[in-house]
Amino acid sequence: MSATLILITIASYFVILFGISYVSGRKTDNQGFFVGNRKSPWYVVAFAMIGSAISGVTFVSVPGMVATGGFSYLQMVLGFVVGQMIIAFVLIPLFYKMNLTSIYEYLEERFGISTYKTGAWFFFISKMLGAAVRLFLVCIVMQLLLFEPFHLPFTLNVSITMILVWLYTFRGGVKSLIWTDSLKTVCLLVSVGLCIYFIASDLNLNFTGMLSAIGNNDYSKTFFFDDINDRRFFFKQFLAGIFTVIATTGLDQDMMQKNLSCKNFKDSQKNMVTSGISQFFVIFLFLMLGVLLYMFASEHQIVLPSKSDELFPMIATQGYFPIIVGILFIIGLISAAYAAAGSALTALTTSFTVDILQSTKKQSEDGVSRTRKKVHIGMAVVMGLVIIIINALNNTSVIDAVYILASYTYGPILGLFAFGIFTKKSVYDKYIPLVAIASPILCFIIDKNSEAWFGGYKFSYELLIMNALFTFIGLLLFTKKKDIKKQTI
Repeated sequence: MSATLILITIASYFVILFGISYVSGRKTDNQGFFVGNRKSPWYVVAFAMIGSAISGVTFVSVPGMVATGGFSYLQMVLGFVVGQMIIAFVLIPLFYKMNLTSIYEYLEERFGISTYKTGAWFFFISKMLGAAVRLFLVCIVMQLLLFEPFHLPFTLNVSITMILVWLYTFRGGVKSLIWTDSLKTVCLLVSVGLCIYFIASDLNLNFTGMLSAIGNNDYSKTFFFDDINDRRFFFKQFLAGIFTVIATTGLDQDMMQKNLSCKNFKDSQKNMVTSGISQFFVIFLFLMLGVLLYMFASEHQIVLPSKSDELFPMIATQGYFPIIVGILFIIGLISAAYAAAGSALTALTTSFTVDILQSTKKQSEDGVSRTRKKVHIGMAVVMGLVIIIINALNNTSVIDAVYILASYTYGPILGLFAFGIFTKKSVYDKYIPLVAIASPILCFIIDKNSEAWFGGYKFSYELLIMNALFTFIGLLLFTKKKDIKKQTI
């Protein structure tokens, strides 16, 4: 696939994207940017949320990971569905009742300003690193397919990427994201579905034959109950899935600001349940595609790339299929990546403006608007710099890196909200930042020594749960005495 055709494909996509962004973002005020004026139809948000949950990482990494993990990822996705239900019926009613712009405002009302700032900063670090890792993968692919053929440096690649993301989000914020994410969902479903069709046709498989071939393939093994030390062990994956989605969706400003754009909490619940169930089937499609890709490579004796992340891009764009497959891959990849980056950039801008700078409490509507626009530019610059740093340091598979980061940075947020919701205790607010910092450090020490200390046991994504537990225990240690006395009476 030529670099010129890739460039034309990307340009065409962005013409459509900017058109949608312009129409949906006209006359958007601060509340429109932050929470879409709470007027978004729930079914549109639900459809958009399907795409929101699928990043460029998922699009590229999930098909490739079947070689080492089979369909074990579905165990985690089942946990995602359960976690979505908990968000729908526990967190969403609470956030709507408090009429929050940023979900971290809950922490201020419940504990105090130090806890509030701690939650906001941990979100900032979590989202900035997570979004940068996801966008980094796409920049790498685009470097190979587009920038290297034109002898352009990686730094220029990142700069152009961030300028494009900034341009289509600076006007409308969440109000625009609902509609651009809907476009992303369409692009993802069409691209994956047609890629599956073309590969199955090449392998002379009809629909029934394709399902049978995938089901009989060793790569399709889904459930792992045998070895507790295996990172694919069912309960590790399932429980990690529940708590991961609660932390990275329910306690993430990026994802929740779309849910908070619905008219009321009942509509938001409908959106959450619908999108959660739909996500399971979308991930299943990506895993099916992965098996077919390896079957295709085996059938045609294609040498597999050294990194599984490179399998889908290689087969889709290197002339093994009609040119439409390569075009579909590029559209699917950029729609996943740029929409996720735009969503993260909007959430970071919202949280930094509302939570850290507290502009909505200190400034007029016009003042908040000016601050928001400056912060928006700053967030784009910082994200670009983080991507460049990740490029210099990268030494692990991208999808693992995302979840490892989440285990350490979302754990304290999960612990803070769990303590606030499930207890009525007051804490010494000024000590909470120390607890939130100590918990990930303690988790890191235990993780590095777990095999020696626990008879060969290896931690996986359940680190998130342990991290949240340590934060919860730390909060108990700093409970105010008056609450302890009340409880013992």
